Amino acid sequence: MIAHFDLDAFFVSVEILNDPSLKGKPLIVGGSRERGVVTTCSYEARKFGVRSAIPMAKALQLCPQAIVLPGSRGEYSRYSRWVTDIIAAKAPVFEKASIDEFYIDLSGMEKYNKPYEWTIALREEIMEKTGLPISFGVATSKMVAKIATDEAKPNGYLIIPPGKEAEFLGPLKMSKIPGVGEQTYRTLQELGVELIRDIFNVPPAYLEQRLGKYGLELIQKAQGISSSQLHSYHEAKSVSTENTFHENTDDIEFLMRELVRMTEKVAHELREDNLMAGVIAVKIRYPNFETTSRQTTIPYTFYDDELIPIAKDLFQKLYRPGEKVRLMGVRLAELTNEAVQTNLFTDKQKKADLYKAIDGVKDRFGRNSLGKAGSR
Repeated sequence: MIAHFDLDAFFVSVEILNDPSLKGKPLIVGGSRERGVVTTCSYEARKFGVRSAIPMAKALQLCPQAIVLPGSRGEYSRYSRWVTDIIAAKAPVFEKASIDEFYIDLSGMEKYNKPYEWTIALREEIMEKTGLPISFGVATSKMVAKIATDEAKPNGYLIIPPGKEAEFLGPLKMSKIPGVGEQTYRTLQELGVELIRDIFNVPPAYLEQRLGKYGLELIQKAQGISSSQLHSYHEAKSVSTENTFHENTDDIEFLMRELVRMTEKVAHELREDNLMAGVIAVKIRYPNFETTSRQTTIPYTFYDDELIPIAKDLFQKLYRPGEKVRLMGVRLAELTNEAVQTNLFTDKQKKADLYKAIDGVKDRFGRNSLGKAGSR
């Protein structure tokens, strides 16, 4: 048995918690009224046809009275960590699929607990402690559990007993199956397949002819059969670098260059592993081996230009002016691969393309082949 938890309209829910006057109003999160795309929206805005990923201009045509919010990345990260901690304290095995989405393996739990009651109690604890609405679905596979969650929204739950998967899925549209995009859905409609149960009226050989092996896979999915495995959540600890200088130094310009270079180095390592950091720390060791460090929690990122100013600020707060430094280090911690979603409120694609090009040069010619002027 697999439980799928999904925080309802997560970004919107966080905004309402921080400003209760927004409750009940049509809200859109994602940039400004002049540009960008919709990241998420309230159910009040969805009534007008507003949906995630549509251009902001189109969303405002559909719902001119909508309140547009730029997004609070740090707050989303904080609430996501809070929910993760609650689940981690209760669930023996779980997967964090995204910033607001979790799978929990309930298999074997019936020997010690009543799994359905346990799951309901966990949902109630999350809502009570965080104030966030959350829905869940329980089924024999990740796919069916996720669809059940979607059907349970907003702020509800749905349990699909073993053997009832096809019965549950049958009346739903084929587009409900994860992976069935617009093009595939149109092809299926041409074949007379509108609802999931309709697929059993089409000869498998013809489905394979039109959709390849995916057509046969859809027949399996329509029966609730999915082989997707739950990947147990393990958050990487940290990545760090440090340098013991040949001579103790109080040359601030040199120390700043080293700080920039080291921050670039660990950020590059994060991007190579597709991880983002939620904490950055700077360490200083003096000639008498006294070692001090300072860290701060940050919105998840792996970009140099976002990390370097914070590293410099930590250094300034940590360093004792006039004293020589023997060693300096930079550490990035609370690493996760889920947090790309918290960075949806900047010009993400343009920045991502820039760093992809930078990393391509470093991978080809060495990590020290390219760096910011401040590190040279």
